[in-house]
Amino acid sequence: MPPSPSPIPDETTPTRVTRRALDARALSRLDALLVIAPVDAQRAPAVLAAAWKQLRAGAPPTAGSVRIAQLATPGPRLIVGFAAHGDAYSRLALAGKLCRELGERAWHRVGVLALTDDGTPELEAVLAALHAHAFRLPAYGKREQDQRREKTRALGEILVFGAGAPDLARAGATARGTNRARWLTALPPNKLDATAYRRTITGLARAHGLGFRWYDERALRRLGAGCFLAVSAGNADRNAGIAHLTWRPGARRNRRPPDVALVGKGVLFDTGGNNLKPHRGMLDMHTDMAGSAVALSTLIALAELRAPLAADAWLAITENRIGPAAYRPQDVLRAANGVTVQVVHTDAEGRLVLADTLALAGRTRPRLMLDFATLTGTCEYALTERMSGLFTNQPALLPELTAAGARSGERVWNFPMDPDYDTDLESHVADIAQCASDAKGDHIHGARFLSRFVPEGTAWAHFDLSAAVRKGGLAHVPTDITGFGVRYALELLLGTAILAKLRP
Repeated sequence: MPPSPSPIPDETTPTRVTRRALDARALSRLDALLVIAPVDAQRAPAVLAAAWKQLRAGAPPTAGSVRIAQLATPGPRLIVGFAAHGDAYSRLALAGKLCRELGERAWHRVGVLALTDDGTPELEAVLAALHAHAFRLPAYGKREQDQRREKTRALGEILVFGAGAPDLARAGATARGTNRARWLTALPPNKLDATAYRRTITGLARAHGLGFRWYDERALRRLGAGCFLAVSAGNADRNAGIAHLTWRPGARRNRRPPDVALVGKGVLFDTGGNNLKPHRGMLDMHTDMAGSAVALSTLIALAELRAPLAADAWLAITENRIGPAAYRPQDVLRAANGVTVQVVHTDAEGRLVLADTLALAGRTRPRLMLDFATLTGTCEYALTERMSGLFTNQPALLPELTAAGARSGERVWNFPMDPDYDTDLESHVADIAQCASDAKGDHIHGARFLSRFVPEGTAWAHFDLSAAVRKGGLAHVPTDITGFGVRYALELLLGTAILAKLRP
C-alpha cells in the first residue's frame, strides 16, 4: 500500500487576530506582550510605564537586543525588541528573537505592539514570526507525538495594539503558505513519494477550488518529455509525473491564459543517479523538492486571497534513483520543445526535469514564468544559505524582482545571464550539453540551460533556492527548513507592479 503522509496540521493561524485599544483590561487577558520599539525610544504608553522604566534601567539598549519585564504578578510578560531603522530581514530576525523568549506556555493569547511611527511593517514581522514559531514540523514515534501534544503552541488569539494596519488576510495566507512549504519539504522520503504527493495535491486542489491535472509517464511520453522521463526511468515505481494546477478568479472554468506560471522542482529524493552522491551529500536529499512546495503553496495562498490574477503551478515530481534503467552520462535526450541534450552528469537532474516542465508550461503562453528549485550547490557556496540566487531573461524586471526580496525579507541576489556562458555548454552530439564537466559557475550554467526551454518572448525568472535549508533557521523561521520563497513570490505578485510591465 502506498505511503500516506501525515496531514498538514492546522496550526498556522490562531483562532482570532483582532485589533484592540491598549489598556489595563486588555493587558490582563494576555500571556505575553511582544513589542518592537525604536532603539532611542524613551517613552511607552502609560499602562506600560512602570515596566518600561524597569526595562530602560542600566545601559541603553542596542539595536537588535531584547529585554524582558513582568507586567504584573501573576500577569503577562513584556518582551521588547529594540530596532534601528532597518530592512525587512532585520525586522523579521528581531521578531524571531521575541518569539524565542516566549517559551512553551505563553502562547494562548499574545499581544503585539509597535512603538514606531507607522507600525505596520513591525507588526507584520511579529505576526509572521508567531506563525512560524507556533508551527511544528512532522514528528513520528510515540515519544515525539507525546511531546507534540504536550508542547504544541496553540495560538488562540493575537491582539494587535497601537499604530499600523497590517493586512491580516495576507499575513495569514503568507504564514500558512510558508508553513505548508516547510511541512511538505520536511516529510521523510518514505512518507512522501510521488504517489503520496499526488494524493496530497489532489486533496489540496479540491479544498481550495483549484483545477488539477496529472501528467503520468505515459502522457509525458506522448508529449515528448524525454528529459523528465530519463530521470524518472531509474525509479522502482512508475509513479512519477508532472502536476498542473490552475487558479482562475471569478468563474471556475475561466480559460484565460495564465498571468503567471509557477514552476517547481519536485525531486522527492536525489541519490545522484549513476554519479552517486557521497553520504553527507545524500543525507538530506528529501528536501530537494522544496521548489515544488514553494510553487504549490504560493498558488494556494493566491486562491485563499482570491487574487485577481490567473495563475498556474507546474510541479515536476519524481525521484532520481539508481537502477538498471537509470540514465547515464553521454545519453542524448530530446525535450518536449525538440531541443536535444547531451547528458554529462546524472546528479544534474533538476535542470532536466525542469526543462520539460518549463517547455510544457510555456505552451499555455503565460505572461510571466517563475521557477523555484534547489538546483545547485555552487549558488549556496556563492551566497551561503542567507539568500537565494536570481536569474532573469528580462533585465528591465530587475527593479521589481530585487525589491520583492528586500520588502519581503527573503533576499535574492541577481547573477549574470550573459549569452557567452553558452560556450561552456556546447555539445558536438546534441543541441546543448546538460552542464559543464567541472562545477565552476554551475548556478549560471544551470540558468543558461533552463533558458533554452522558455519560449522566446516570455518573461522568466529562475530562483536557485540556496536558502531553502539553513542550519538554525533564517530570520523569523526557527527550523532548518525555512519555506523560503513563498513570502517572496507573494510580495512579487501582489506587492509590486511586475505584471503591469508585461504584455497583456
